[in-house]
Amino acid sequence: MEKFSKRDQKHLWHPLTQHKLHPEHLAITKAKGSVLYDEEGNTYIDGIASWYTCMYGHCNDYIIEKVKLQLDKLDQVVFSGFTHPPAVKMSEKLMTILPKNQQKIFFSDNGSTSVDVAIKMALQYQFNQGEKRNKIIALEDAFHGDTFGAMSVSGLSVYNGPFEDFLLTIDRIDVPTYDNFKDVKQNFIELIKSGEVAAFIFEPLVQGAAAMKMYPAELLSQLIQIAHEHNVLCIADEVMTGFGKTGKYFASDYLEVKPDIMCLSKSLTGGIVPMALTTCTQKVYDAFYNNEISKGFFHGHTYSANPLGCTAISAGIDLLVSEEMQQNSIRIQKMHIAFNEKVKEHPKVKSTRQTGVIFALDLDIKMDRYGNLRDQLFQFFMKNGVCLRPLGNTIYILPPFVITDKELDKIYNVIQDALELF
Repeated sequence: MEKFSKRDQKHLWHPLTQHKLHPEHLAITKAKGSVLYDEEGNTYIDGIASWYTCMYGHCNDYIIEKVKLQLDKLDQVVFSGFTHPPAVKMSEKLMTILPKNQQKIFFSDNGSTSVDVAIKMALQYQFNQGEKRNKIIALEDAFHGDTFGAMSVSGLSVYNGPFEDFLLTIDRIDVPTYDNFKDVKQNFIELIKSGEVAAFIFEPLVQGAAAMKMYPAELLSQLIQIAHEHNVLCIADEVMTGFGKTGKYFASDYLEVKPDIMCLSKSLTGGIVPMALTTCTQKVYDAFYNNEISKGFFHGHTYSANPLGCTAISAGIDLLVSEEMQQNSIRIQKMHIAFNEKVKEHPKVKSTRQTGVIFALDLDIKMDRYGNLRDQLFQFFMKNGVCLRPLGNTIYILPPFVITDKELDKIYNVIQDALELF
């Protein structure tokens, strides 16, 4: 029988792909822990947890067992007018790890929709109070997803170019650093003083698609405080950063001033099923709680609160807070620090950075985000049994918590070998 990688080409359209240039896609037939297996039996260490989803390892036995048990009881039921035990139990468990100001949970399907929900929530929050505010402040180089609301607040034109005339009204500020903060803060204040700003959205601490750009929590906290003083809602997009990747349960845990709304997805279910949550404060929820039906939040997804997804979330939280996963996180962070000492002075390394289990280095080489040099680097990693997806000249590691020392060492060694390619 013809290989899956060949059969794929007949009907399938892959994300972020120019198929005329890249017609072939590797067929992965199995995964376990930190390892992917292709149809030829070759193995690859998953150094990015499959886009930051499988943080507890692929096909985690504990999550799978919980989902299997749930599958025999209830597979799906509409969540409008109904509820079910997995959703209720999950909500109670999630509240034990969320920032304390978060009180309500709204369901959707993926990271982009969680952001769309947050944007609509923030705009209607102002509308319900008689405020005509139609602007949103976002950071430069942000990425929040590919649906129209999420795309509007994203700032990477490589994804948004053909659609920019159709997007929401967005004001952008530079990512705050200690060098530019005086100007960023002043610009932020001037934008907010217009009275037209409904919300400020950001990826806290780490901008993932912007090549793991990192910035200080204390500066972001100051901006959130200013926003709150002007009744501007603050939205933390924790789709990538959430669930332990920054060293705490959420990147917002580093903030002295907490966001009003949070967006969660990716490793939310441990990579088992697609699902997303948008959480908010009681204050936000209360703006919709009214005798007027029109003031309700009329947004819904068919698979909202899918019982299997809710079960996977609960199981994932059990793992996240476990001593084993917390110690794994500390172990990975220490290994990243040791690796950094080895490579940071290499003549081909321009800069390095780390937050939690996220490590990134920039090559001192000009590379297009999806150019030929970048593709050569990607193929080099794959040929050496390591799955890493460079963002232009940025090589980053965001491994599953269950990765072994030996597997992580192999990733480091292959990266060091790659430094000698150019």
